[in-house]
Amino acid sequence: MRLLTKDASGILLALIIILLSVGIIIGLYTLRSNPVDDALAGNRVINILFIIEDNKMPLSTYALMYYPSTRRAAVFDIPGELGLLLTKINRVDRIDRVYDPAKIGAYELEVQKLLGIELNFTIVITKDKLISLVDLLEGVELFIPSPVSYRDEDELIMFPSGITVLDGDKAGVYITYSLSDEDLEMEVFRRQRFFQGLLDRWLRVNEILKNKEAARLYYSFFKTSMNQRTMMRLFDELAHIDTSRFNIQSVGGNLREVSGQTLIIPHWDGSLVKEIVRQTLGTLTREVEGSMNERTPTVEVLNGTAITGLAGRTAEMLRSFGFDVISIGNADRGNYDSTLIIHRSGDDSMLNDFASVIRCTNIRRELSLQDRQDELEEMQNFVTGNFSPQSFEYKADFTLIIGRNFNGRYVIGN
Repeated sequence: MRLLTKDASGILLALIIILLSVGIIIGLYTLRSNPVDDALAGNRVINILFIIEDNKMPLSTYALMYYPSTRRAAVFDIPGELGLLLTKINRVDRIDRVYDPAKIGAYELEVQKLLGIELNFTIVITKDKLISLVDLLEGVELFIPSPVSYRDEDELIMFPSGITVLDGDKAGVYITYSLSDEDLEMEVFRRQRFFQGLLDRWLRVNEILKNKEAARLYYSFFKTSMNQRTMMRLFDELAHIDTSRFNIQSVGGNLREVSGQTLIIPHWDGSLVKEIVRQTLGTLTREVEGSMNERTPTVEVLNGTAITGLAGRTAEMLRSFGFDVISIGNADRGNYDSTLIIHRSGDDSMLNDFASVIRCTNIRRELSLQDRQDELEEMQNFVTGNFSPQSFEYKADFTLIIGRNFNGRYVIGN
């Protein structure tokens, strides 16, 4: 009996020692490892969800995708009124209906399903804390196209046109004010430009924020599952982003009335959103410097069919992919059988990006503006006159003439 007791005691002691050893090893590994470094080691895109919260609801939600190897980033703006079949409540409703400030897992899950990605980190900042953050950053610089005056309770707040620096209080008003003569699209655009300016300033002063006391205060502004060390390491990496080189893309769709409320229903049952994200990730991870990330291609869309409104709907779809649609209209005739791309950019990589979006292989090349300027300069060696390179009318990088073989999303049977 004593022998059995001794054996049992020995086994128990051995188990305790093993458990302690495992705990020490796990503790040491946790101290040494960092989720950001783990993501970097995996050579994969890092996805971060930024939520600006006001009155316990998302005011703005941005998914930032960053690929460390190329140091490129893209941002998607996810509107709260986006209509989805929500898993938690099992009905079509606003995506922010499942938002719970104390437990945002359900909201994160819906964003992941919408974009077809896995979120690595989430950072939430309330409006009050955002005001403090902007003051800590010593302001956010913005370009305001037209002067705005807004009365916030008893105070008249002026936003002059031009480049201006907003302090914390003005930033808080800027992202929340609403004017009767400002449409929703401009309101969303204003908040996007603010977020881009905030992120730019945030990353540029990253080194200053690493000061011990500043870092403690700075970290207290956020709600996140990251510890302070991980968050500082993340922003060390994000500081490599050139924020002037990306546009914020809005997740769009068709406006529909659902249960008495106006919702944005994603195009093609959400499959278009996922494809846009896949295309964007492909651009981010391309090792060769990509044209789409250098300059936004400009597009003219012309309807060569008898289908009313097709140019406008196509333009909206192309804007979702990040293209700058500068004009829409009707083609010279309405009976084009084949969809045609007229290519003037002179950049084959840019052409491939554009053509792949609609799966079009019918392409006609024209001289680019620079080529036409060069040609004119050669002509001026032989001809006298008042010609100048500036006399050429600017044309878009691409003209898309929609034909009958375009189904609203793809070209069928080139």
